[in-house]
Amino acid sequence: MFLAGRNALVTGGGRGIGRAIAERLAREGARVLVTGRTQPEIDEVAREIGGVAVHMDAKDRASVKAAIDVVHAVGPVDVLVNNAGFAESVPFDRTTDEVWDDLLEVNVTSAFALCRAFVPGMIERGFGRVINVASNAGLVGYGYSVAYCASKHAMVGMTRALAVEIAKSPVTVNAVCPGWTRTRMGEEATSRIAEKTGRSADAAHKILANMSPQQRFAEPEEIAHIVAMLCAPEARSVHGQALPIDGGQVMK
Repeated sequence: MFLAGRNALVTGGGRGIGRAIAERLAREGARVLVTGRTQPEIDEVAREIGGVAVHMDAKDRASVKAAIDVVHAVGPVDVLVNNAGFAESVPFDRTTDEVWDDLLEVNVTSAFALCRAFVPGMIERGFGRVINVASNAGLVGYGYSVAYCASKHAMVGMTRALAVEIAKSPVTVNAVCPGWTRTRMGEEATSRIAEKTGRSADAAHKILANMSPQQRFAEPEEIAHIVAMLCAPEARSVHGQALPIDGGQVMK
């Protein structure tokens, strides 16, 4: 219960990795503010963990600003988990301006806005943890994912630059970089492969799973475990890192 008395903000917390993180931080004692654009999902998570649901569409800057105002009214943020994100798989020459803009807006710009809003208060109060949920696509490149990889590389770069800037403060900033994880996003990728190749769903799933040396998808709870670890007092020296969580697929 090392987060007892702390407030944690988890974006995209209504399902998948975000939900697992919200549940884990609540078990560590935090009051969790759960954001997302699907109100019934965030209401359910907040109700189950005794948290607070805050509507936020990470694609809409006005919505992000409104959510920041709501969170400020609830109380100080001690832990910020920027998890909101989505992926699009499309050849680079068919990547529209809209797809590019949406991916950058959701996957990195909204995270920057939240860091700008809440990190100064963490520094002033003498404690803070920022965990940016990027992807191993922020460490290497993948075909048919130019905009997605660019957005996740930007998230990693933002993490490292911010870490340098605030290194003398009591706040740590890190990124976690999952590979394929058993979430809706993973299911959608499996379905796309099956549809385009004519393979069965099981065969398509195996193609993605075999990208990891462990030949398996990670579970959302595994990502949540690393996020919780980074929030612990003993993780004070882990700073400015981008940690792959992908069974050894990317080793840096």
